[in-house]
Order: sequence, then C-alpha cells, then structure tokens
Amino acid sequence: MRLTSEFWVAVLVRRINNSGAFAALEHKGAAEAGAIFIKFRNANGSYDLFGPAPQMVYDETKPNERLFTPLKADVAETEINADLEKQMRWDRDLWIVEIEDYRGDRSELFPVAQDG
Repeated sequence: MRLTSEFWVAVLVRRINNSGAFAALEHKGAAEAGAIFIKFRNANGSYDLFGPAPQMVYDETKPNERLFTPLKADVAETEINADLEKQMRWDRDLWIVEIEDYRGDRSELFPVAQDG
C-alpha cells in the first residue's frame, strides 16, 4: 500500500529537519495522491527541481515506492518558481517541498531514479 502524499511529505520534512538540514512545505496539495515536487537549494544559491519519476523507471518489485527525477539543475529560483506556477495551472493538488542541505548526495534525502 502506498503512503498518502500528505504522510510521505510530513515524514520527509521531519526527517530532513531532524538531520540538521532544512526542509519546508511551500505548497500543500491533495492529501491522498497529490504529485510531489522538490525544490533543492544548492550551496551557490542556484536551485534544482525534482518531480515524480515516470512509471517506466519504477522497480517492478517496489511498485509503491516514490521516485523523483531531475527536471532542472543549477538555475535561478525564479525559473523554478515559473515552472511550478505553470504546473499548478492544471494541477492545483501538487505538493512543493523546499530543501536546503549542503552536506552531500541528495539521493540520501529522497529517492532519485537512476539512469539506466
């Protein structure tokens, strides 16, 4: 059984904040199944954007796992915000989580789909 978006985001934010990094909910979406997007602030002030990975990259043995895929990298926050505003025009139920963590590999914070 897949966790609801609301529960998954709450756990992510709590886990990241307890680790010494920072995460904040920027937009609350549909509790049950809203798509989740992650704004990641880099040490140099630029941002990366991650969104839900396409179904074809999921591991068949873990169909309920949430995976993210990079959508934009090393761009200004205004560019990320513009993309998210466009997304919200047709999907108001999405979630946006902003993360700041300069300590290493972000795949340790949330699951990123592997190229393959």
